[in-house]
Amino acid sequence: MSQEKRGTMCLFLCVCICKCYTVFPNRVSTFGESEDILVFRYLAGRMQQLQELRKQLTKEICDGDKEAFSEGKHSLEDLSDKELKHLIVDDTHGLIYCYIPKVACTNWKRVMFVLNWSEPYHDPMSISADLVHVPKKLTLLNSFPRPEMKVSPHNGLRSVLKLKHYTKFMFVRDPFVRLISAYRDKFLRSNKYYYKNFARDILRLYGNRPDPPQTVDEAFVSGVHPSFYNFIEYLLDPLTEKRQPFEPHWRQMHRLCHPCHIQYDFIGHQETLQEDAEHLLRILKLQDDIKFPPSYENMTSPGSVMDWFRAVPLEDRRKLYKLYEGDFRLFGYRKPSELLDG
Repeated sequence: MSQEKRGTMCLFLCVCICKCYTVFPNRVSTFGESEDILVFRYLAGRMQQLQELRKQLTKEICDGDKEAFSEGKHSLEDLSDKELKHLIVDDTHGLIYCYIPKVACTNWKRVMFVLNWSEPYHDPMSISADLVHVPKKLTLLNSFPRPEMKVSPHNGLRSVLKLKHYTKFMFVRDPFVRLISAYRDKFLRSNKYYYKNFARDILRLYGNRPDPPQTVDEAFVSGVHPSFYNFIEYLLDPLTEKRQPFEPHWRQMHRLCHPCHIQYDFIGHQETLQEDAEHLLRILKLQDDIKFPPSYENMTSPGSVMDWFRAVPLEDRRKLYKLYEGDFRLFGYRKPSELLDG
């Protein structure tokens, strides 16, 4: 089976399982608890099968094209501390979570906050979004000495606990939908940091505004902001990454979490967030201790994605796909032919 077909099967199986989660409990509840348990076990088994498909797909893509995803780094030890700053560690429960901006990371940080701090925090939703994004509130993998992250005969079991024995998980999202979400969040809302550090330059370089407003307040009063196509032009400009790496909200997901260097035990999808989150908490035996917060973000439909890209020329759509193709392939997302075919 081809890797693209395997990825499509992953998504199809996931949809089927999620439909079952919402339909079957109501249909079997009248037959008694034993039938409920049987159906629950069946669905849990199917969810586990989906996980194995996702992980196998990622492994096959990594093994088949190591150079494309290694960025010159041949092992975990070659990754810098800066490249490991998205990995949050919970020593109490033996967890490592790689957070990806615009993929439910605020709510997963809330969960990790509760697991790490316990008192006085019990409900993830009681923790403000601002608090979980404060530096040093959560323990990062790069805060540990390097000997704890690799095998060493001098350090014994302690040296491999973090990445060999801890449960490692990450959540991903359709790459183009994630870009739309990042654009809406950072450029269509009043955000001083992103206006000063990104929007002004985008307006000046790609928006035909040689002298854009100095402040975000002035920009919003006059209705000035980068268009979605301006944002895409910025991403496609080779000089952008020559100046500095992509900001994490639009950096490729595999460059944040390094799935070809780190073997993840669980790969969840934003598109099936609630079901995947509940399944993960059951695997961790934490389902009675913590509830994953409900997600209120509107999911972007395929038709809506087309609307966003309507003003983007076909050639630039294809270039953008090449830029994020690794994420599409690694995580089983369908190539959006409706956007890319002439």
